[in-house]
This record gives sequence, structure tokens and C-alpha cells, in this order.
Amino acid sequence: MASEDLKKEIHFALENATLGRTLGNFCKTYPARREKSYAGVDFEKTRKKIAEVKSYAAEHIDEMIAEFTTNCEARGGHVYHAKSTEDAMEWIRQLVKEKGVKTIVKSKSMASEEIKMNHVLTDDGVLVQETDLGEFIIALEGNTPVHMVMPALHLNKEQVADLFTDYTKVKNNPIISEEVKTARRVMRDKFTHADMGVSGANVAVAETGTVFTMTNEGNGRMVGTLPPIHLYVFGIEKFVKSLSDARYIFKALPRNGTAQRITSYISMYTGACEVTTDKETDEKRKKDFYCVILDDPGRREILAEPDFREIFHCIRCGACLDVCPAFALVGGHVYGSNVYTGGIGTMLTHFLVSEERAAKIQNICLQCGRCNEVCGGGLHISDMIMKLREKNMKEKPDALKKFALDAVSDRKLFHSMLRIASVAQGMFTKGEPMIRHLPMFLSGMTKGRSFPAIAQVPLRDFFHTIKQDVKNPKGTIAIFAGCLLDFVYTDLARAVVADMNSIGYKVEMPLGQACCGCPATNMGDTENAKKEAEINIKGMEAEKYDYIVSACPSCTHQLHLYPTFFEEGTEMYKRAKELADKAYDFCKLFYELGGVTETGDGKPVKITYHDSCHLKRSLRVSKEQRELLKNTKGVEFVEMNDCDNCCGFGGSYSLLYPEISAPILEKKIQNIKESGANVVALDCPGCLMQIKGGLDARGIDDIKVKHTAEIIAEKRGLI
Repeated sequence: MASEDLKKEIHFALENATLGRTLGNFCKTYPARREKSYAGVDFEKTRKKIAEVKSYAAEHIDEMIAEFTTNCEARGGHVYHAKSTEDAMEWIRQLVKEKGVKTIVKSKSMASEEIKMNHVLTDDGVLVQETDLGEFIIALEGNTPVHMVMPALHLNKEQVADLFTDYTKVKNNPIISEEVKTARRVMRDKFTHADMGVSGANVAVAETGTVFTMTNEGNGRMVGTLPPIHLYVFGIEKFVKSLSDARYIFKALPRNGTAQRITSYISMYTGACEVTTDKETDEKRKKDFYCVILDDPGRREILAEPDFREIFHCIRCGACLDVCPAFALVGGHVYGSNVYTGGIGTMLTHFLVSEERAAKIQNICLQCGRCNEVCGGGLHISDMIMKLREKNMKEKPDALKKFALDAVSDRKLFHSMLRIASVAQGMFTKGEPMIRHLPMFLSGMTKGRSFPAIAQVPLRDFFHTIKQDVKNPKGTIAIFAGCLLDFVYTDLARAVVADMNSIGYKVEMPLGQACCGCPATNMGDTENAKKEAEINIKGMEAEKYDYIVSACPSCTHQLHLYPTFFEEGTEMYKRAKELADKAYDFCKLFYELGGVTETGDGKPVKITYHDSCHLKRSLRVSKEQRELLKNTKGVEFVEMNDCDNCCGFGGSYSLLYPEISAPILEKKIQNIKESGANVVALDCPGCLMQIKGGLDARGIDDIKVKHTAEIIAEKRGLI
């Protein structure tokens, strides 16, 4: 279901050893370096202020444009308000022609790359020179950025030396310091002879008419001061009201972008400045200063759609790229031939570049949610990607996906299919609990991992036989089993029941329940997600129970979404709300109902913990399970490195993109091994499937993988 062209691009990126090494190392060390740079700074408070000032500017965008134009022009600048990218480019072409510009030096500008300024002006016979070192290198290569902040990470020093040799016609040594000297020597000549400088703005301040640029190499300062003409190109999303508002962005941007407290240069330009044109006569004149503001239909569409308006909060720091497990493997080129990459790039591509391309690359997202945690503007990036999937499914539905999701949403049909599969799987299981090889298009399911066999008897068929000796029960809890506990991990369900019984609660299993709808939601199929919500709301009858317990965070997360499928005030909304309010993930509910006690068999075992993405980031549960484990006698608890990094499962993701899922799993297994633990605890059946299958495929049988509920039940002698 993933396009063949995209698959080829992914494989090409994965085969680039330089990209894998440099990007992998950067992304691995980035979180710690970023955290250190924020010492003494309240990140949450800072990004909240960024969201406030950017939101205000978006709500008053026409006022921002008018005020900026008035103030910039009052100081000798010229402002052009472009209504489309074509309009902007044509105006720039005419300006270049009118001024007789033959050479241009350009500091990094995403907006100018968006309108393909370099290509258009080069075709007109104008020499356009990139001056940012990374941009200069990829321009010589004839490529696009692999990263928003570090565009040439995919090239090694030997490749750069070859590019410089071809360009300068002088042999360049593959020594980084020498390559920097070569670039500096080339650039100095370009700066001093350029007719025009072109810059991109990090921020545009309406009440003063000021534009800001942050750089580390000094090239931005040269571009803005040496050529007689200076042109800024930026989108309407760069506006803030005041200089005071801008300070929050400058507090977060370097820390998020490169893990620095501040960049080397912050350049501010307010209209046309006075410059000396002749040293001997001290003759002075005003520079020609121009601003082209991109106000195209795509940007207005973002403003018009409530689900995506947050995009205007983006400060282009690239942090969402640096923590993305998929991006760390494939880099930015697979996101398309434009400057916008990664999570935020997916949305910008949709609105500003190509909806068709965005429809492909949005599925690279694992939905792990790490981007949301670090976003400098407080964007809910993964949520907006989900909204894009919904738009795409409605407008251009994938027939195969739709067929599969229609089948899953038919409870009786889906359960019948699983029962048939439990019988037919014999040729693959060969009597073993794990399937190690599957043929043809199913082979991705066993790429780098084994696959669990479907239970011979589903939970729903024997739940009534489970003995629950609970005297004077405190209440009754309904278990929402989801697909995996019902049809695969039935022993895990037994453990959940035993644990809840041990603290005085009786457990029932409403048999009308079906798939939670998470697969449908993840693929953007809101029609089937709502259908499954209706089935479960009616089937669970939440009004009968004190709580609903799930041992799958993805299911719990989905149950919490149910009220969003119905109109507020309706009967279905009320029932959905009651179900959502009573729904808890196992470790959270067990903890809150008094499950933390210093009990256990006392047998020594070293346990580490893997945080599932939905449990940690959607449900905000991370301490409870650790307290439960640490207070179990005999348990020595150790944290593994990157404990909350995704394991690569992502539901159907591991089937659609096994080439990305497998190396993510490999990193997780390496961290598990390095922890020295005998047992990996977790709270997600999907993660259990992925990690246990990965260990089995590698023949690692001395490390067990268990759900927290199983460990508690076993150590307390409940099962």
C-alpha cells in the first residue's frame, strides 16, 4: 500500500552509509544536548508564549501586513505583498531585470527555495550563489536539503572535497577545516562583487517593520551588508506584533535547532540603512531594501482550517526532525524535492507544495508523538498528520485499506476471520508459539522478528470459566480486551483479572465489544472508527461498571477519543463520555486503586522498562508502572537508554514499512541488552509483539518480555 517510488527512495536513503552514520549520531545525542541548552529556561512556558504571540499574529494577519508595510516603507524600504508564489517570483524577476542584477548572494531562505527562485533566475542568466556552507555544498551537488538546519548531512568530507575540486578546479583535501577555508575564500569574492543579497526571515516585527535573521556562519551578515541591494523573502507566518514578542522565539530557536543557547549572529534590519559607498570621499547613500511577503492561497488555507492553524506557530527549528525515529533513518530527501521535511514538512508540503506528495509521505510518520514534546511552537504535529490522513481518505480513499478496515469494523466477520486463521496458521507455526517465516506479501510481518500465533481459543469463549474469588467486592470492572488480548495474549488477560481481583474488584467481559477502532483512526478512516465506537459504546454498557480497564494503551487512547465522534449533547455523546471517563489503562487504574504494596515472592530478577508511545505521550502515564514494579519484592529495577523511544511497531506500520521498523527495533533491542536486565516490562501488547518477536528472531532466549500485569500476577503468586 506504500507507493513503489517512495519505497525505492527509502531504500536508497537507508543504503547511504554516511547519512545513516551522521544523522544517526546527531539524532542520538541531540536530546541530551538540547536538554543541557535549556538549563535555567522554562521550555514549556517559553513555547506557550510563542504559541500566544504567533496565534495573535495569525488572528490579526492583515493588520500585521499593513503595519509592517507602513513601518518598513517609512524607513526607506519597499514592500511587495505577493498573492501567490508565481506572483512573488515574477515580481522578483522584474526587480532583478530593472536593477540590472547579474549576481546574487543568498543566505538560507526556505521561502525563496519554495518559490524556486534559484532555478528561475539561473534560467534568466543570473548567477545565484548560496552562501550557507551546507546549502552551498548541496547546490554544487544539485540536490535539496536533507535536513532543515543541516542540509548536507548525507555527504562525507571526501564527497565534499570532490565537489569543491570540481567547482574551484583546484585539488581540495578531504579535511574539514581546509574545506571551510575553501568555502570562505570562494564566498568572500562573491560577497564583495554581488549586485544583490537575498535573505530569509526568522521573524518579521509588524510594529517596527524589522526583519530578523539568525545564523552561525556570518554569511547572513555579509549578504545583508555588502551588496547594494538587499531583498528579504518570507511568508506571512513569520509575523509577530512586537520586538518583545520576538524574544521568545530567539530563546527557543537556537536551543531547539542546534542545541545552542544563542546563535553566533542575530541580524536585524529595519528599512533601508545608510552605507558608505566611497571610502575616500566618505560618500553615503541609502541601500535599496526590499521585502517580498508571500501571502499565497496555501497559507490562507492553513489559516482558514482550525485543525491546521497551529502550523503558523512553527518557528522552523527542525526539532521535530531530530527526535523522529523514522527521519533519523531516512533523512529529508524521501519527503520530496523541496525544502520542507519531516513532520512539519509533511503539512507544509500539503498546503504549499504538493498534496499528492504529502499523501505519500504522511504515512512515514509512526505516530509516536515525540515531535509534539519538543516542538518550539507547541504544535500537535502528529495529530495534524492524522487530520491529513483523514482528508486524504475522504478525498482519495485507498481501496485496499478501505476493504481491510471495513472487514475489521464488522465484528462478527472479523472475529470469524480470526477463528479461521487460528486453525489455518498450523502450516506456519509448526506447533510452536511463534511464527518465524511468512510467504510473499506477508513476509514483512516476520522481517527481523517472529510473529505470535493466534490463540486456539479466544478469551471471549472461556472468560466465564475464570474463577474470581472476591469476597465483598469493592466494585465491578469491565475489561476491554481489544483484539490482542481477546485473540492472542489470553494469558495476559487472565493476569489482569487476577490482579484486579487481588485488590477487591470483580471483572466482567462484555461480549459485545469489538476492535477499538485505532487502526481505522490511524489510517484516517473516521467512518469505520465511528462505526467501531458505536459498537463498543453499546457493547461495553459502561453505565453498569465502576471502571473500564484495558491492558493496551492504544485501545485506552482510542476509547478516550470516542466523544469526538459524536455531537455534543446527543445520547451517543453522553454514553461515549461515560465510557471514556471510566476507561483506564491497567497500570494507572491498578496503581490508583491501591495496587502498590511491598509484596512478591522475593526471588531476584532484574527488570528494565520500555515506555509505549501512547501510554507515555497520550495518556501521560510513566511513574505508576515503575512504582508498581519497584515495590515488588525481589525486583531490581534498571532504566535502559532511550526507554521511551518507539520500538517501531506502530500497528500496521511494521507491515507497511518493515525496512524502517526493523532498524528501530534493532536499536531498542540493543538498549535492552545493554541494560543487563533479565526481563523487559511493558504495558502495550503491540510493543510486546514487536520486542518479543525481535528477541525470538535473534535467538535471544535469556531475556523475557512481559506485560506489567503479568509480572505483578506472577511475583504475587496470583496465577
